[in-house]
Amino acid sequence: MRKVVVNSSPLIALGGIAQLHLLRTLYGSVMIPDAVYREISAKPDSVCKKTVDEARDWIQVYSIENLLAKNMFQSRLHAGEVEVLILAQEKAADLVIMDDALAKRHARYLGMRVTGTLGVLMKARRENHITALRPLIRKMQRIMCTYPMP
Repeated sequence: MRKVVVNSSPLIALGGIAQLHLLRTLYGSVMIPDAVYREISAKPDSVCKKTVDEARDWIQVYSIENLLAKNMFQSRLHAGEVEVLILAQEKAADLVIMDDALAKRHARYLGMRVTGTLGVLMKARRENHITALRPLIRKMQRIMCTYPMP
């Protein structure tokens, strides 16, 4: 099974369109760092947190080990993105799923394979796990426009 590390925005977006299960369908299990879990838990009534908590049998939360590495990225990236990159290195991840362009650039610079939420949906469509892509993208756009990101 592949080792996949996911940032908060794909969790929020896929959870918001009731498609979080696609991560399990496509990748089996995924890892998130503590900072991502804190980000999705920031709102007291977070639907994303509730959805992730219900999926804890296949979404594992990890603490990063290299706390000093956080200082290398923190001036330009959010805490969740930084911990995603560090966790991906520590766990020798095969794939990182994140949406922020700068964070993706850092991941690629570090030699990581990267995709975003749209890439997950496109893969799900190619493998016939969803029938229509466009309605999900429209719904996701509406949700993400109203969700305050960390």
